[in-house]
Amino acid sequence: MATHDAALTNLLVTRHRELLGFLERRLGDRGRAEDVLQAAIVKGLERSGSIRDTDSVAAWFYRLLRNAVVDEFRHRDAERRALAGAAQQAAVQADLVPELEGEVCRCVDGLIPSLKGDYRQVLQAVDMEGLTPARFAEREGLSPANARVRLHRARRELRRLLELTCGTCAEHGCLDCSCGQPAGNGGNRPAAKP
Repeated sequence: MATHDAALTNLLVTRHRELLGFLERRLGDRGRAEDVLQAAIVKGLERSGSIRDTDSVAAWFYRLLRNAVVDEFRHRDAERRALAGAAQQAAVQADLVPELEGEVCRCVDGLIPSLKGDYRQVLQAVDMEGLTPARFAEREGLSPANARVRLHRARRELRRLLELTCGTCAEHGCLDCSCGQPAGNGGNRPAAKP
């Protein structure tokens, strides 16, 4: 068994470029080829005991590489299908947004103007206009981390105001609101923090 290990190690050292080229031609990407070769080397060293004849080490390892290429293409195909599924799901959810907008508590519309300017601005841009926090940060000259923190704090403040205004409706996500607060009625609304 030790001779098999030595024969495989010799093959890996003396023909490394050839093995890498074999994979790169099939995968079309040097980085992926290097990753696949590295994994194949580990697998080969673990399974070197299954080599029957030291003269067939090269053929055995090339078979292992061909199988690794097939596995890589299967993995890529599975990734592609998963991404396509996620994109399709996002499209379906985007279609549902207009339907849900009519169901969301209208108290939100009345509370947003009572938030301080920075909070109102980030909620308007991200949650209502659909801008990503990164795009908002770029537009406003903020760091992405600062924009995410501002968005988090704005949402937390809006939630606090909703809980004060709507009570239990806010605990259930403000869908099918039954708090009885008419939108735009600022009489019971708490004042925004300075």
